[in-house]
Amino acid sequence: MNWLLVMAGAMVGAPLRFLTDRWVQARHDTVFPWGTFVVNTVGSLILGLLTGAAAAGAASTHVQLLVGTGLCGALTTYSTFSYETFRLAADGARGYAALNVAASVLAALAAAFTGAAAARALWG
Repeated sequence: MNWLLVMAGAMVGAPLRFLTDRWVQARHDTVFPWGTFVVNTVGSLILGLLTGAAAAGAASTHVQLLVGTGLCGALTTYSTFSYETFRLAADGARGYAALNVAASVLAALAAAFTGAAAARALWG
């Protein structure tokens, strides 16, 4: 049952990541990987909210597997973030590469903490 929940979440998360990335990136005329930045930040927000809900007893193990492991695992992408950062640096856009690392890590952490705080406000 657990692996079915993870698969179901991933079946939504992976196409959602692809479509969101393409939609966001098509609206920005820059080499900065805005699509990956957005999906990683949103995924961190969702995971922070889920973690806070689980800590408050408002999210079951099944919900954690479906949403946390499945959906967020497929929605967010550390490998693409790494590849895009490497590509920026290799193409001579070292400033964008450094900005991608700093902004992505800070935004993801801020989103996770915001999600956890929202969960505490809702279920705490």
